[in-house]
Order: sequence, then C-alpha cells, then structure tokens
Amino acid sequence: MPMTTTWPWRCAMADHPTSEAVLFEVAEGVAWVTINRPEARNAVHQAVSEGLAAAWDRVESEEDIAVAVLTGAGEAAFSAGADLKEMAERAERGLPSHLAGGRLAEGGVTKPVIAAVNGVAYAFGFNLVMQCDLCVAAEHARFGILEAKVGRGSPWAAQLGWLIPPRVAVELLCTAEPITAHRAYELGLVNRVVPADQLKTATAELAAAIAANAPLTVRAGKAMIRATAGLSPAEATAVADKIYEPVYVSDDAQEGPRAFAERRPPRWQGR
Repeated sequence: MPMTTTWPWRCAMADHPTSEAVLFEVAEGVAWVTINRPEARNAVHQAVSEGLAAAWDRVESEEDIAVAVLTGAGEAAFSAGADLKEMAERAERGLPSHLAGGRLAEGGVTKPVIAAVNGVAYAFGFNLVMQCDLCVAAEHARFGILEAKVGRGSPWAAQLGWLIPPRVAVELLCTAEPITAHRAYELGLVNRVVPADQLKTATAELAAAIAANAPLTVRAGKAMIRATAGLSPAEATAVADKIYEPVYVSDDAQEGPRAFAERRPPRWQGR
C-alpha cells in the first residue's frame, strides 16, 4: 500500500493568526509541499518560511521520500514573492532575516525537487523556482524578478547567469518585467509547459519517473550538475568521479544488472 500522510505546518505569531501556511503530503514516494496562502497570492511571510524550512528537513530525512514537489495553493499564484506588508511592519534594513530559505537554498536537499508553477512566480517566488531542480509550468504562469520596482534587492539571483543567458538575466533584473511560461521554456528555465488542468498530472508523471530510478544515482546526478557548474572539463570529471564513486560500490549497483539479467524490476535499497 502506498504511504500517504498529511502534515500542516502551523505557526502562531503575534501579528498573524494560527494558520496552515504550508501543507505536506507524501504519496508513492513523492512529497507534495504546498504554500497555502491563496488569499495573499501565496506570498512568503515568516510562517511560510519556517514551514518550508521544516518541510525540506523532512524531505531529506525520511527514507520513503524519493522526490519532492513544491507548488502553491489555488490557480493564480505559485508565489507572488515575499509578503511586502509584513516587510513594511518589520521595517528591517539589510537582508531579510526570516527569508533564509532553509536547507533547500543552501544545497542541503540531496533529493530532486520539482517546482509545479501554477501561476505567477515573482520576486522571492522566482527564487523558490530557482532553488528547485526541475520546473513544470502551467501555460498561464509568469516569471519575474520585480525587486527593482520596489527598491529591494535580489542577491539570490546570482546563480541565474548559469541557468539562462547572462544578457537575459540582466534584462529580467533591470527591467523587472515578467516573462511568460513559454518564454521561460525557450530559455531552459522550465522543463515542461502544460495546460493548467494538466499541471498536477504532468508533474506527478515526472516525479514518478524519477522515483522509479536508483536513488543513489539520481542524487548523484543532481549533485554533479550543481558541483561542476563553471568548471573546466578536467576539473568537472574529477569532481564527478568523486560524486559517483559511492554509487559504483553500492548494493544498488549490483542490483540493477542482476534485475536486468533476471528480467524483473529492480528492488532499490538506496545503499
């Protein structure tokens, strides 16, 4: 029987009533993480930030989870960015202390994470998409870095130059004008663009394809792409060899060929 659990993250604050800011569900080896503030276009405030941090801790620690999906509640927004009303109340100067992003932003999630973009992904919402490894977008989705319109900063976009052409990155940063899902696909920022009513199905199919594969090999593939960005071929090969060495000596590396020879599905152990 597939394991399915739901886990709402509740956070009570003086300025915010108790709410289920982030929802968590596990089914068929896939963790579905949902920002649950559709009335605020899934803007990220402190409760959401803390909820996401806790979600990534759980994704990384639970063995039954092979891949995760991040999305937003409703059909209008994946996330419109940081909650500017909360920012105005906090009146912080400097980098927002409550939007650190947790272990996903720090590269501490070894399992693949898919962004299922169900609407606008603006500012910090764009950042969340960038933190993920793959992206499936609804046709009506929009992507934008809007900080120049509100006098804020976007240091998190430093990695954008290796995701898309640098001149396009500069245009996004300096014009603060959003781009369509199809344009994001053309640039390689999005893996697949689908009609809105097919977003969950298409994302689930992509997640299932990943979850069916050898987990150590999958995680090594993710690690290699991130670790070798910008390296010379020789440097990249040396780094990749070290990343894949534990894969080659694992039990799963013996199980794969054995299952092929015996004409049966492999039984991955992740070791």
